[in-house]
Amino acid sequence: MATLFETPWSTSLFSNNSSSYSRSPSQVKLLHHNFSPAPKFEQTILLLHYSTSKHTYTVCGAAVDPPPPPEQNQSPPGDANVSLEVASTTRDRRKIVKVAWEKLVRWSRSLRSKAKTDVLERTNKVVVLGGGSFGTAMASHVAGRKMQMEVNMLVRDPQICQSINQNHCNGKYFPDHKLPENVIATTDAKTAFTGADFCLHAVPVQFSSSFLEGVAEYVEPGLPFISLSKGLELNTLRMMSQIIPQTLRNSRQPFVALSGPSFALELMNKLPTAMVVASKDKKLANSVQQLLASRNLRISTTSDVTGVEIAGALKNVLAIAAGIVEGLNLGNNSMAALVAQGCSEIRWLSTKMGAKSTTISGLSGTGDIMLTCFVSLSRNRTVGVRLGSGETLEDILCSMNQVAEGVATAGAVIALAQKYNVKMPVLTAVARIIDNELTPQKAVFELMNLPQKCRYGKQILVLSQLVSKRKGMSSCHYAIGRHPSCVHGGKNTNRKKSDTIG
Repeated sequence: MATLFETPWSTSLFSNNSSSYSRSPSQVKLLHHNFSPAPKFEQTILLLHYSTSKHTYTVCGAAVDPPPPPEQNQSPPGDANVSLEVASTTRDRRKIVKVAWEKLVRWSRSLRSKAKTDVLERTNKVVVLGGGSFGTAMASHVAGRKMQMEVNMLVRDPQICQSINQNHCNGKYFPDHKLPENVIATTDAKTAFTGADFCLHAVPVQFSSSFLEGVAEYVEPGLPFISLSKGLELNTLRMMSQIIPQTLRNSRQPFVALSGPSFALELMNKLPTAMVVASKDKKLANSVQQLLASRNLRISTTSDVTGVEIAGALKNVLAIAAGIVEGLNLGNNSMAALVAQGCSEIRWLSTKMGAKSTTISGLSGTGDIMLTCFVSLSRNRTVGVRLGSGETLEDILCSMNQVAEGVATAGAVIALAQKYNVKMPVLTAVARIIDNELTPQKAVFELMNLPQKCRYGKQILVLSQLVSKRKGMSSCHYAIGRHPSCVHGGKNTNRKKSDTIG
């Protein structure tokens, strides 16, 4: 940087005596400022004017100022450029995220504004079968959707009926939670079903047939049943989608299965929850979605009834296995391995029965499995923990005031697996433990000593035709089929002697 100064004409820097200089401080004026694009030091130039009796002189003096000491916190130019680039990239990323979120919110609001509410508006009465924890939670939820709606709970226990009607709470399961005033309990089936628009079935699977036989005469043929029960009937291996229409002797009884990761206590506390309704009738599934969906409960729809029901039944058995691992203090590694193996077994059986694999990996499958296997609120997991700790099954069941569906379902699952020729080591071990024919410690030993198998599923070896030609091969073979060591729960029936295409 070069700086040019000039002293004012009135300033006398030198006296008339040329040999004598004035020692008064000089005053200078800025004449020119030349900025250098990359200054390394500062240069100051002084133009000094003085006059004598005969002449006027201009003296030019230049001085080079030493470079300023570098700032201790000053970053090298390269680091400054990198910092600017990082800051710019961060701003761009935040802008992209903001735009994406705003688009999502606009899309959501647009769909919500078009959402139909006619089902909720024309629904005047809902009947809930069963006075257990989940039935009570769903009754409370539905009643809160519309205060003018009547929600009748058909219960067997007179004390629960009295507690709901007089104290507006289920004293057995939720003594500290108030129920909406439009929830009414009754022990009379005719009163409960008369004028009902929807029926929520929350009776345990093993008791559903006998319960429905006792109320069948009051059920209208077109009354939609929303099943909240998860499991398989032990002797017949039937799912609820088969039990309800067959017991009511109406093959066209409208049916919807409701499933997903949901604890009754958290529903009562109005915590965010997501569930799935499954029905072959798309219109009916959408109607139930309108009835149940709220700010606290998100409802998805699917047509895969088999996948939703099988996943809901088998996850209870797997939860017992997870509890046993916890009770034996086998650690997190074994827990993860067991649950992963159990998920595979559930997928093998359900897909053999016609379910979609995407259902098993969704809310009603993986979502429900994670909740039931890893959270202490799970009844089935609690049974497993106590079994792993050394308690007997009889003592455990006698001390529980709720039904653990996995205990009864375990035997049915194994029978179903044999029917579809699927090997399920983990779930079979649980059934053996429940039958008191195998100890938890012995089951762990046997499972860890199973043959080491390939876990890659279908092995497809494709040799590129172009590469084959380049190598001078006369033909290209496509070997398609299962790897010989991949049993995946059953014999390899897809493997043929000549699984090649030439």
